[in-house]
Amino acid sequence: MKKIIAILTAVLMVLSLAACGGTGTNTGTNNGQNMPGKPPSGGHGGPGGSSADIDYKGTVVITAADSRSGETYASTASDESALIINTADAVTLENMTVTKTGDSDGGDSCNFYGLNAAVLAMGGTTVTITGGTVESSANGANGIFSYGGNGGQNGASGDGTTVIVKNVTIVTTGSGSGGIMTTGGGVMKAYDLNVTTSGQSSAAIRTDRGGGTVYVEGGTFTSNGLGSPAIYSTAEITVVGAELNSNLSEGVCIEGKNSITLTNCVLTAKNTQMNGNATFVDTIMIYQSMSGDADSGTSAFTMTGGSLTSKNGHVFHVTNTNAVITLENVTIVNEDAEGILLSVCDDGWSGAANIASLKAVNQTLAGRILVGSNSTLTLSLTNGSSFVGMIDGNITNAKGAVISTSVGAVSVTIDAGSTWTLTGDTYITEFNGDASSIISNGYTLYVNGVALTGTN
Repeated sequence: MKKIIAILTAVLMVLSLAACGGTGTNTGTNNGQNMPGKPPSGGHGGPGGSSADIDYKGTVVITAADSRSGETYASTASDESALIINTADAVTLENMTVTKTGDSDGGDSCNFYGLNAAVLAMGGTTVTITGGTVESSANGANGIFSYGGNGGQNGASGDGTTVIVKNVTIVTTGSGSGGIMTTGGGVMKAYDLNVTTSGQSSAAIRTDRGGGTVYVEGGTFTSNGLGSPAIYSTAEITVVGAELNSNLSEGVCIEGKNSITLTNCVLTAKNTQMNGNATFVDTIMIYQSMSGDADSGTSAFTMTGGSLTSKNGHVFHVTNTNAVITLENVTIVNEDAEGILLSVCDDGWSGAANIASLKAVNQTLAGRILVGSNSTLTLSLTNGSSFVGMIDGNITNAKGAVISTSVGAVSVTIDAGSTWTLTGDTYITEFNGDASSIISNGYTLYVNGVALTGTN
């Protein structure tokens, strides 16, 4: 009899999954909870959880091809979405109005799998949303969520779930409530959105375990909460022609083997409060938490055109990962009094090395670069780039602790059309280029302890 009951239970669970995404609860812990862009405490599902463990509920659930216009969807219940699209078929929604209240303490069930999202797309659907509003005022209630179905496993392909969203206004106010959210290999394509988030760990453009692909064109994205950058990437994210604002946290964060590419964007950040393990204040943070939410490997930040305004702290900060930063014709405004352009050093995470490559292409750079004694930097200036600044290894974090007293391994390459104007004596490990590209400005560049001769 017990065996028969078990079989019947399994069958019912499969039927429930086909209809609304699974039953049960997500349990476990996740050491990555104290990270920028991540909920600060409790409720994390951990690597063992999966969407099959979740009892998905929606006020409205679409399970077949559909086309709707002008409808209103609302949920006031905990762990319930206002609208779920769970089908392999195409769905079209126009001028919808969505409201979501009702907090969740589901942790990673919300972050990884879309529990309690205002709008959740899953099951391999391609859903096109045009016009309308999405308002979420609950904890763990992301605005529009694309879950790709790979179980949150890094490196696995998704099931094809794709959200195409255009001309929609999204407002979220709770903690752990991003504007547009992508996980599990999902795809998100967003055009001309107006997104505002106010809660903690609530990036305007947000991804989590399993990542996916995000393409954003146009629009305005503003985050106002602690640990809430305008963009948090555990995925491949491309943004073109958008305005990105962060009023309390980093402008963007990249975790692990993932990327952000910005083209002709206006990015402004005023990071005034450290979150979680962080011991530095910065605008562009690239790191690896070792939580399992992102594979280890080379992180990449690429920005072409547009402007980057850093109102407080270091412009770039790299820790516990290998990062490649590529800048081309970007207007960089550093309003911080210390003038730190880049820091590569230990922070609140461990398990990997601090390695950065800064590639400047037709780019103007200014400020100090800090490289910790156990860290590595490769700097290249090409295509008429200029750098006015120095490289130093004396580093004290924002909490007053001394991180380093000597510079690590630094290799600098300068092509014939580029220059470096020194603002202080600098010690590096390797120099490639003509010494005449160095404008000494009364200071000395030392290469392996020997003063470089032939400088201007």
